[in-house]
Amino acid sequence: MDYILIILSYLMGSIPFGLVIAKLKGIDLRRHGSGNIGATNVLRVVGKKEALFTLLADILKGMIIPLVIASKGGPESFVVLSGIAAVLGHDFSIFLGFRGGKGVATSLGAVLAYEPVVGFITISLWLLSAFVFKYSSLSALIAFALLPLNVIIFQKDSTGIVFSLVLCFLIFVKHRENLKRLMEGTEPRIGKR
Repeated sequence: MDYILIILSYLMGSIPFGLVIAKLKGIDLRRHGSGNIGATNVLRVVGKKEALFTLLADILKGMIIPLVIASKGGPESFVVLSGIAAVLGHDFSIFLGFRGGKGVATSLGAVLAYEPVVGFITISLWLLSAFVFKYSSLSALIAFALLPLNVIIFQKDSTGIVFSLVLCFLIFVKHRENLKRLMEGTEPRIGKR
């Protein structure tokens, strides 16, 4: 049953909420702003309310199945695998030809489901970095670069450390172009078109 839930988590992660919300407004998000399907691009292209809805939906994608598995007393490894599956679904959506978003919000949801304290610390680091630097991508990179350290400090579990390293790796892989633009000084700030 847990294997089915992991597959279900991937499929849930694959639902491109940002793209769907923008299409309801007649906009193909992939052709506007950064071309990304996540909440930051929805904010740039569509609006605040739609961006907030996208953010919450993407966070929930990473939380729901891991919480179901945990509530049933499933093994910690399956909680972690289902969280990673949701992120992989978001990043490499079966509905978008195995393309997708950056996975930040879905990763946050997965971390919140696995270890709420570390999840809230990660969100706080993202918000603080966003306030200071005004770059969504840089904020995500900072928050997730520190995720393994926060897991070591607050959770001290080898499964959690591996989980945090996988999420950190995926975030950095999906932000390669952002890193390049940050170094070139061409990365758009939060809210800028």
